[in-house]
Amino acid sequence: MRGRRESMSSPGRFTGVARFDVFEVDLRAGELYKAGRKIKLQVLPFQALAMLLERPGEVITRKEFEKSLWPGDTFVDFDHSLNTAIKKLRLALGDDNRKPRFVETLPKRGYRFIGRLEHGAPPLSAKPPVPSSGVGQLARLRADGNLSFALVSVDEEAAAEREKSEAASDDVGLSLLIASQKLLIVPDGTPVRILEIRQLDSCCQVRILEGEHYGKTALVLLKQLAE
Repeated sequence: MRGRRESMSSPGRFTGVARFDVFEVDLRAGELYKAGRKIKLQVLPFQALAMLLERPGEVITRKEFEKSLWPGDTFVDFDHSLNTAIKKLRLALGDDNRKPRFVETLPKRGYRFIGRLEHGAPPLSAKPPVPSSGVGQLARLRADGNLSFALVSVDEEAAAEREKSEAASDDVGLSLLIASQKLLIVPDGTPVRILEIRQLDSCCQVRILEGEHYGKTALVLLKQLAE
């Protein structure tokens, strides 16, 4: 195959931030988040998502996908490539083609985004992190989107298990982590004390100062904290 574009930007006109369900899509940065955690998604599946989000509720025809995602000088099995891109997109979203919540298939015609979409919110990546000098200071946990709680890992092992479960859309695995107290459900706005900041991983260790998990320590992303 020759000439396929590698840019992560949206092929459509809308280049802002969109939210639906527990997902946030930063079309400028080419990033997909689920409940605040970045989800790996390849170029073509992301560009297909961008096209669907630009025209929610409308059918994007297979011909439109072909014209936008594959330049005229590209030699590729288009039908197979598009089917694969949509399959990878659905896997990232935990969507089922038989009972879709987000991406609906219209046989031999194309696809349509059927989720409830919000535009215009600032991207997670643009929210200011707590500075490195914040060790020992108080902060508040900030939930993502319209959620009333933040889901935080108790340590590196739990964070790795969570990432693995989310990548596989394994809701049972996540439920088991919560049941075993490896993942903590903490209300939005809960005060915490910053114990350590890890700039390399964009996360920090905090102690929870209020509520059910009072006194416990957890790992949180810097963008989950508000000063």
